[in-house]
Amino acid sequence: MSTRQESSTTRSRSVIYIVAMVLLVVFAVVALLNFRSARETQQSLAKADQLIAEIESAGGTAPSREQIARVLGDDGGAVCANPNDALSRATFQSQLTNGATGPGNRPVIANARIAEGELAIIKVYCPDQLAEFQQYVDDLKTSNAGGA
Repeated sequence: MSTRQESSTTRSRSVIYIVAMVLLVVFAVVALLNFRSARETQQSLAKADQLIAEIESAGGTAPSREQIARVLGDDGGAVCANPNDALSRATFQSQLTNGATGPGNRPVIANARIAEGELAIIKVYCPDQLAEFQQYVDDLKTSNAGGA
């Protein structure tokens, strides 16, 4: 078998490598700028302020404004994607357990305050979904005992 002999010059390969590196750097800078600007917008910060007010009026301790804005954005993120579909409700119910892992994990009659955080998020970020989710929470068997 014969091997094909290299026909390009070192200079032409260097030009290709330099152009590729410059394009890579330009794309990385553009991606970084877009990522930083998308993290926090004025609307997401305003909604974060509304959520903080809701949480504090319910007697809870709210995370920082920046944390809320990063997690929920301006549209409520995963919470508002579809809070009333079966998977979202199953995920919510999986949080109403005794806290054990593995075979010790059991559903419990949770404190009525457990759902207040998610209700506050839905109230601020996707109020059109609130009535249906409120009905779902009202139908859950909860207790008003102390704690959480």
